[in-house]
Amino acid sequence: MSAANNTKDTKDTKNTKNVNQPNNLNKVSSPTTFWASFLQTFKDVFKDSGVVLMLLIAPVIYGFFYPWPYSSEVVNHVPVGIIDNDNSQLSRTIIRYANASPQLDTQGFINEQQAKEAIWSNDIAGYMIIPSGLERQVLSGKAASVSVLGNGGYFILNKNVQLGFLKAVSTVSAGIEVKKNVAQGAYLATAASNTQAVPLQIIPLYNQTEGYGAYVVPAVAILILQQTLLMATAMLIGTWYEQRRHATSVRGWLGRIMALSMLSFVVGCFYYGWAFELHHYPRGQNILGSLLFLTIFCPTVATLGCVLGLWFRQRERSLQILVFSSLPIFFVSGYPWPANQLPEVLQIIRWLVPTTPGVNMSVQMNQMGASVAQVATGFYALAGLWSFYFILLLIFRWRTQPSSEMRK
Repeated sequence: MSAANNTKDTKDTKNTKNVNQPNNLNKVSSPTTFWASFLQTFKDVFKDSGVVLMLLIAPVIYGFFYPWPYSSEVVNHVPVGIIDNDNSQLSRTIIRYANASPQLDTQGFINEQQAKEAIWSNDIAGYMIIPSGLERQVLSGKAASVSVLGNGGYFILNKNVQLGFLKAVSTVSAGIEVKKNVAQGAYLATAASNTQAVPLQIIPLYNQTEGYGAYVVPAVAILILQQTLLMATAMLIGTWYEQRRHATSVRGWLGRIMALSMLSFVVGCFYYGWAFELHHYPRGQNILGSLLFLTIFCPTVATLGCVLGLWFRQRERSLQILVFSSLPIFFVSGYPWPANQLPEVLQIIRWLVPTTPGVNMSVQMNQMGASVAQVATGFYALAGLWSFYFILLLIFRWRTQPSSEMRK
């Protein structure tokens, strides 16, 4: 009986070991030291084609192709219409000057209804109406005016329509004024100088071409840097969570954040050092300040990505949610629209996103040459956001990590 019992106990022990063995195989430990987590994160990033595509390849592709539609920078030869109800020498002169403008490509219409239908069909971007009796009013010294109407739905085209017609009409008006003064006995040079007593000279400081690409691309580049890093980090953390490899120490999380931040820092240097140079955008005014900005901005975004990864807990969910957040985030950053004109709730919420201080800091230092001291508020905001995100990370770590694996 004793021998039989011993045999039975031995079998039970073997069965217990066989039952527990799969659990031990499924349990994958994560490195807990800083450098071990740093190196392991590097390895995991380059083993995951989706993360590599999102973190490194996508922002580089954006750097090539996103600025391409804006390569011409300045919009010229905007199609416009002219309705000449006066049919006089003065109206023909105005039309000739409008035709000579590089901003406009004019065509004639018989009446305003035809011009409206052309706008509705997108054949023209605006039109000018020369009223009947314009020349008679001007020669008699009475106040006279022409009407210019543009499509406000396309503000860049509308701007060119307004400015092109304004320059043409202003040039003709100045010529008429000079002729009047000469007829009254003034010298030609004196009459020409008195036409504009205070000359207006407009010199763009930071966007020399006044192009749309030079305005929007350097700001959007920071948004691209943030969104790609957020999605790649959340995808990687989601993968670790599904594999039960997300648990690690505080030092381990810092190593992960550092590895992801370093890769994003390299992409940021690609934008500052090569992409802006390729497209001839204003750049390099304060390159050291811009690099200092990246050293704070990238870890802040990476930490937020870790928080979102632990929150989503699924690899695909990060893409499903974050891909639709880019436009609202850019809108509330205060760059495309004045921040003080936003609803009060959005004026508070927007400071929870790194691009709110990040976009303006980058543009101010890289394009305008602002010093670090002049944008110090932005640095303080990023530092505060990193601290806030890291506290959230510790909370999510505590809630998602088994108590037996909590290490300091």
